[in-house]
Formats: sequence, structure tokens, C-alpha cells
Amino acid sequence: MFKTLMVAVAGLGLSGLVAAQQVVEGQHYEALDEAVETRVDADMIEVTEVFWYGCPHCNRLQPTLNAWLEELDDDVAVIHMPATMGGDWNKHAAAYYAAEELGIREDLHADFFAAIHDQGRALTDDDDIADFFSDYGVSEDEARQALGSFGVRSQVNQAHSRMRAMQLMGVPALVIDGRYVVSPSSAGSLENMPQVADALIDMVREERSQ
Repeated sequence: MFKTLMVAVAGLGLSGLVAAQQVVEGQHYEALDEAVETRVDADMIEVTEVFWYGCPHCNRLQPTLNAWLEELDDDVAVIHMPATMGGDWNKHAAAYYAAEELGIREDLHADFFAAIHDQGRALTDDDDIADFFSDYGVSEDEARQALGSFGVRSQVNQAHSRMRAMQLMGVPALVIDGRYVVSPSSAGSLENMPQVADALIDMVREERSQ
């Protein structure tokens, strides 16, 4: 079983906004040898958040990440992608896509994290997930059908393929423009991840303007 990336003990000493020229490949982020095809319009910059509901670091990152996402410019599009490393990871990925298929993902996303990390619920059994979903206006039967649907299975498989292409060995991670990977260890801390991502977004803008 892969383990979640551990936060580095020593931070980078980053404060405020980080300029693009201040981030260094191999020190603050990793560049993929081969870019992963993005899923947004050509004039948009894709930011993919890769997470696992069961990851304590992903849970801790959510408040910082959500505040950052609200401040992103209009030329940035965010994709949330659940990690798929087998077992409970895949079950939670299926729950994410099932919630999306049922139109309740935005309503329950934060609550799903809270149920696991604050309430001690595993939410790895279809019946438990269906019961959880039933608080959001869908029946347990509808939830079970979505969890086992072909569409959800396909999306989990696609996420797995993308995760492999992104060469990710853990979460949380932010992937910018399908090319640049930011992790807690590369950024120096969870809190630094959005700052490094901001610098990379600026770098992509600069590349495109040339």
C-alpha cells in the first residue's frame, strides 16, 4: 500500500506570494517528463487537486486550499481528482464520482472528510456510504446504483490512469497545466502548496505569452 506523502519538517521560509522566478524545479516542484493531457479549454490553466478522503494531510489542507481556490483568477480551472491506489482509496474515489453523478458532490464533499476524520467513520462499505448519501436528498437505492454504475467505474479507472501518468506516489498533490507537480514535501509544508502553485500558474501564463 502506498503511503501518503509526509510533510517536510523544514519549511522553505516562503512568505506572501512567491514569484515564478523564485521556484526551482526539483526543489519546490517536480516537472513531468511527459505532460498529461489537460481537460480544460485551451485558453485555461488547469489545476488538478489529487486527494484521498482518508488522508489526514488532505483533510488538513482543505481550509487553506478552499480559501485559495476562491481567489484564483478566471483563467484558472480546477479539477478535483480522487486518488486511486486500491482498496479504501478506490472505494472513496467511487463515492466521489457517485456523488458527482447524483448531483450532490458539492454539498457533501467537506462533510465526507469530516465524517472520516472528525467522527471516526470509515465510509468504505457501500451500505455505509449509501446511508451517508441519504442525508443529501437521494435514496439509499439510488446511492448504491450510482456506486456500482458503469460510469463511476469508468471514471475511477480514468483517474487511476491519470494518476499513473502524473507519476504520483502519494497525496495531497497539485498538478499545474498537466506538467508541474506540487507536494507537501516539495513545497515544504501543506500551507506552502498554494503559494508554489500560484508561482507555477504565473510561469505558465508567462510561457504562453511568449
